[in-house]
Amino acid sequence: MLKGMMLDRPLSIPAIIDYAAEVHPNAEIVSVTVEGGIHRTNYKDIRKRIASLAHGLLALGVKPSDRVATLAWNGYRHFELYYAISGIGAVCHTINPRLFPEQLAYIVNHAQDSLLFFDITFAPLVTGLRPKLPSNLKYVAMTGRETMPAQDGLDGLLCYEDLLAGQPDTIVWPELDENTAAALSYTSGTTGEPKGVLYSHRSNVLHATSGVIGSPRAFGSDRKILPVVPLFHVNAWGLPYSAPLSGTSLVFPGPKLDGASLFDLMDREKVHNSWGVPTVWLGLLNEMKLRGRKPEGLAQVLIGGSAAPQPMIETFERDFGVEVCHGWGMTEMSPIGTLGTLTPEMEQLSFEERIALKVRQGRRLFMVEMKIVDENGKELPKDGEAFGELCVRGPSVASGYYNNEAATAQALDAEGWFRTGDVAKITPDGFLQIVDRTKDLVKSGGEWISSIDLENAALGCPGVAHCAVLAMPHPRWGERPLLVVVPKPDAKPAKEDILTYLSTKVASWQVPDDVLFVESIPLTATAKISKLELRKLLKDYVLPTAA
Repeated sequence: MLKGMMLDRPLSIPAIIDYAAEVHPNAEIVSVTVEGGIHRTNYKDIRKRIASLAHGLLALGVKPSDRVATLAWNGYRHFELYYAISGIGAVCHTINPRLFPEQLAYIVNHAQDSLLFFDITFAPLVTGLRPKLPSNLKYVAMTGRETMPAQDGLDGLLCYEDLLAGQPDTIVWPELDENTAAALSYTSGTTGEPKGVLYSHRSNVLHATSGVIGSPRAFGSDRKILPVVPLFHVNAWGLPYSAPLSGTSLVFPGPKLDGASLFDLMDREKVHNSWGVPTVWLGLLNEMKLRGRKPEGLAQVLIGGSAAPQPMIETFERDFGVEVCHGWGMTEMSPIGTLGTLTPEMEQLSFEERIALKVRQGRRLFMVEMKIVDENGKELPKDGEAFGELCVRGPSVASGYYNNEAATAQALDAEGWFRTGDVAKITPDGFLQIVDRTKDLVKSGGEWISSIDLENAALGCPGVAHCAVLAMPHPRWGERPLLVVVPKPDAKPAKEDILTYLSTKVASWQVPDDVLFVESIPLTATAKISKLELRKLLKDYVLPTAA
């Protein structure tokens, strides 16, 4: 086999910030800080601080492959850690503070972190966790000397800004193999203990590049993007890499993620687009309705993490002129797998036809391969009708879980495809449509009912603010759907009205057997519906048709 005669240079995460500092030096990084106020910098200046931080980490004794953990909001210091840690060959381990304390302790001990950086708002959390964490773990508060938290329970606490003080603001990065581990993220642990996904320099650079290609309207030197998706959640969907790579300015919201705070920040900074999960957009949409307008400059939102309800997409687009891009992915995919960017021809379709495309999860990113298989692993046609378990592979897809051979063996098939656990259809033109999670499908009388389809239909019913569908045991049908509803404030929808509404949206045999009204539905640490917790709460519930 004749090989090409090209230089073999490793893909490298710090090369991204070096490029941004040189080619897009004035693109901004704006941060709402936990101490209060707004911090402003740019790629040129933050590259200097990243270099100083890297020297500070080396001075602390951080070695290649050491895991360095973070418990922090979206802000400039967290962004600096992303590059300084991986740049010296260590592993940036971002931890989701919304997990249960037992899960947090498990994660830190399983990863064997050597350092833990945390925003000062998390000082009480860290103090409470410390007895359960490794005894040799060092702690760094991500703030200046003047705002250091009290040392009670945190003796030996180091100050972030002290690490940078007096350090050189230039650095020659070590040349690393591109397969060197760079970042570590744990799944939210909805089924058993959280599982670690270990990304490489190569995988993150390729994922960042694919993200820019797959969402060209989101990025550019004339754009500002606001990641509502946290930096502690799967690399903020790659934005800390994709934005500087493309010269896009970043606006970080810090800890204030309510609708009013997001609206004010977007409005003031003229944010062009923002990425986040559906629960966040509900808050922003309510604020937009109250004010009767969208934030100035807002042109696009990207919705991922869980399926975007059709009424939400329609409200953004019809009422406020904000384009919605629907996406899908997983922690194990770095995480984006598909994006719903429409072609110019698709943009010429009617509003209804465009919405029908946008409720799907989009088409695959470059370098992502997808197929659906039946229960025996046989590949099914991409005809938009057949559905089966979605399998993926590619250079940014995990080949296994960190220090977890059992979970790795379950996740991969014999040909190296990763089994996602999602049930999906794929249309002839490549659009992915998630039908359900394999464990959330309702099997009624031998026929499958999609809980996602029912939930999306119910969210269009007047008076329904939030909902979830569970499969409940039934003596005749095996399982039947139960609809759990959180009513809108000041609304009192009746069960009969909701069921009548659903009978116009789905087949009669798919209509739930009952509607249960609740004040709230439990969410996971990543703001998805926690059906695991919901099942526990309703373990003694019996459908009226099954009694």
